[in-house]
Amino acid sequence: MSTKELLKTVVKAADDKRAEDIVVLNMQGISFIADYFLICHGNSEKQVQAIAREIKDEANKVGIGVNKMEGFDEAKWVLIDMGNIIAHVFHRDDRSYYNLERLWGDAPIEDVLGELEQ
Repeated sequence: MSTKELLKTVVKAADDKRAEDIVVLNMQGISFIADYFLICHGNSEKQVQAIAREIKDEANKVGIGVNKMEGFDEAKWVLIDMGNIIAHVFHRDDRSYYNLERLWGDAPIEDVLGELEQ
């Protein structure tokens, strides 16, 4: 599975659990950590956990193992490392505090949700 196909899979997984304000940053040439960052948030700890669990489960279904998942129990900021893609699932109250979109402001935004709706 290509990175772009996996990206669509994990964005759809987040969207299926009603993640809000889904943003995908293209990190290629900007960071050596990953090619893409998926950033989204949920409105409660339970929703954050549901979004993170769905992303992990959908990645596993297509044969992509999750290298690491951190922050699941606290459900304030869950990081899901899938190699070329790192998903950041925030609790609504914590997303604006960390503001990764501003921190990585030079990264172009990918319109993956728009591609899924076509």
